[in-house]
Amino acid sequence: MEANQLFEQALDLLLAKDMDGFVDLFAPDCTFEFPFAAGTPERLNGREALREYLADYPQKLDIAGFPSVIVHRTADPGTIVAEFTARGRTVATGADYEMRYVAVIVARDGAIASYRDYWSPVMGAKASGELAGLVTALGDEVRS
Repeated sequence: MEANQLFEQALDLLLAKDMDGFVDLFAPDCTFEFPFAAGTPERLNGREALREYLADYPQKLDIAGFPSVIVHRTADPGTIVAEFTARGRTVATGADYEMRYVAVIVARDGAIASYRDYWSPVMGAKASGELAGLVTALGDEVRS
């Protein structure tokens, strides 16, 4: 399966809240990176680390759709850049959720080998009702 097909299937599985199916799209030795991480891991190594990280995702975010999805092909046929918006609600607060993402996805042997997820930790914390906690964590980091 090509990178764009894997990405399309990943979005379908997120909508279905099938986290095991989503994670199974990844290679056993995959890397999942969050270059803009703040208060969350910057990198996960391996499918099982990703599975553990996402285990309670449906209890945090109820994604209802992806109203905007643009996939850019690159010179490397195994690599795509995806720009997309996720829309739904934050389960803990009931507040509307909308976040724009950019992801660089590399496929190898029919599985996702690398996923770099560029998103705003401030918007994520705000949407989940955890903005005060993020501010505290960042303040603690600055004081260290």
